[in-house]
Amino acid sequence: MKTRPLPVPDPRRPLSDRQRLAWLRLIRSENVGPVTFREIVNHFGGAEEALDALPELSKRGGRGRAIRICSTADAEAEIAKAAKAGAEAVAIDEAGYPPLLAATEAPPPILYIKGKTALAGQTAIAIVGARDASAAGRKLTGTLAEALGRAGFVVASGLARGIDTAAHEASLATGTIAVVAGGIDIIYPPENEALTRRIEGQGLVIAENPPGFVPRGQDFPRRNRIISGLSMGVLVVEAAKRSGSHITARFALEQGREVFAVPGHPLDPRAAGTNHLLKQGATLVTEAADILEVIAPMLDRPVTIPKRLDPPAKPKPTEVATGERKIVLEALGPAPVGVDDIVRTTGLEVRAVKVILLELDLAGRLERHGGQRVSLVV
Repeated sequence: MKTRPLPVPDPRRPLSDRQRLAWLRLIRSENVGPVTFREIVNHFGGAEEALDALPELSKRGGRGRAIRICSTADAEAEIAKAAKAGAEAVAIDEAGYPPLLAATEAPPPILYIKGKTALAGQTAIAIVGARDASAAGRKLTGTLAEALGRAGFVVASGLARGIDTAAHEASLATGTIAVVAGGIDIIYPPENEALTRRIEGQGLVIAENPPGFVPRGQDFPRRNRIISGLSMGVLVVEAAKRSGSHITARFALEQGREVFAVPGHPLDPRAAGTNHLLKQGATLVTEAADILEVIAPMLDRPVTIPKRLDPPAKPKPTEVATGERKIVLEALGPAPVGVDDIVRTTGLEVRAVKVILLELDLAGRLERHGGQRVSLVV
């Protein structure tokens, strides 16, 4: 069966070369993450305008030294390095960017992709699990991945050892997406080099980090949010209770995705995470039909991609009173709090609160959490 395209009604248009460089420079600048990127571009109407505003905003937020801004030369070199590796950079609302991921709360503004780019627009189911997977777990993973591929779904995973590897191998012929934690040109783990090359030829590889970036421990959870974000659902086959696969399932819930789990023996530590997910309400899976039954009613729902903003007719004001900054700081603390709650508690205008939070964020004094929550770095 052919893969199932996602219904994306809004036509997407490419960035100009100048816009692409500005987007890349902004997301690679110091203290600018996906949420900050969105907030500052929304406020100023474009990445170039946002870049111009970074120094003053960070200074007003209490930063003692100049903020590091990615240079045009560095951004050009990064894109050239990706092109040399056979990859291309795609922005949120461009063709080639996974539509479901683009519709999440904080998608990466730019991704690098290599392989069959059309797969990014197909309906995907993620399969993740233990690196030290059992033989039975790997076999079941292959069976489920093959069945999902025959039903027209792309299988997404993280190219790790164990369950991830089994999922990719079984879905190469029908469509597989590998999301990597490092650069698009960095093969990890090394023993998956041959599989990586096959995916580059038959499937699709996606990376958020720049070419040449060697993944660290903290980069794998960031990768996991992409795996769940581009998929309609996440299946966990084997996983410890505190594991990357369990984190992926948590991201899936936060993103409104379906969570599926294969039950395991209570004495097997590799089943602790999946059994816990089942207790929390995940759909029990023993065959692909269990997944298809849940996903089938969702297939015709259109995916709305956030439209690119044009520069506003008049720049939005960024000046706020010193007293307003003090009020927002008093409302913040080490515990995450919703932005809407800050607005209600302080009685300030939404615009003023968002500007102050941007200032603190760029100064390195604010931490962003899921669900539009923030906390003060102490």
